[in-house]
Amino acid sequence: MIRIPTIVAAALSFLAAPLAAQTTPPASDTAPQAKLSLQQSAAVRCSAAFALGAGLQKAGKGKDWPPLAERGREFFVRTSAQLMDETGMTRDAVGDLVQRTASELAEGDTLSKTMPACLSMLDSSGL
Repeated sequence: MIRIPTIVAAALSFLAAPLAAQTTPPASDTAPQAKLSLQQSAAVRCSAAFALGAGLQKAGKGKDWPPLAERGREFFVRTSAQLMDETGMTRDAVGDLVQRTASELAEGDTLSKTMPACLSMLDSSGL
């Protein structure tokens, strides 16, 4: 049996690998708490959904969705970079936000209900 928290952690670390290679200012305790726009919130939610979906696909599940590892990773990286640019959030703050969102999506059938809208967002992104 696959444990959702394990999938969340593995998927987020897998998707965040390219982001970690980027140069970012060191995290600080004084980083602003950003209020996200609706578009930013949706992008975070979908980044988390793609991380979970990619983790499930790696485990042999989630076959109803298109492959999410590559496109989902790029969406995650772009969303994270955009959030840092637009809000002043640190990489760690963005990662924590995505982690919390992924935990919420892992409850019940929330991920499967969220994925169709996120796949539309992914297609609209041109990735």
